[in-house]
Amino acid sequence: MAENAMSLTTATPPRDPITCHVLDQVTGRPAPHVAVSLTLIKPLGPSAPATALTNADGRITNWGVKEGPSLAEIFGNLAEHDGGKMVWSLKFDTGAYFGQDNTFFPEVEVRTVQLHYIQRQLSLTHR
Repeated sequence: MAENAMSLTTATPPRDPITCHVLDQVTGRPAPHVAVSLTLIKPLGPSAPATALTNADGRITNWGVKEGPSLAEIFGNLAEHDGGKMVWSLKFDTGAYFGQDNTFFPEVEVRTVQLHYIQRQLSLTHR
């Protein structure tokens, strides 16, 4: 073994301060590939949406932000705004997941008030 051999490890990005978990109540299993957008409504909102698809386990642990501050930056500046109280919107594209003609609600929005790190879970059914 060479003295300068490097250890090969896969770096997992740190989990964002807001995560979510989507469950399909029809199948009783996690809902993979559900498109979700996350928007800061207050303070100073609305922000540009962060977006992600749920993984095979129905979870989102990291969000893509195309413009504006990252979620970590927003939480880092928490003390500067309204005592840290934030209102967030999560929008779930249930129409694409179930099929537009198979659901009464093609989009589901959940708003939440948060002071610190949050994790939200949504159970989906189209009946």
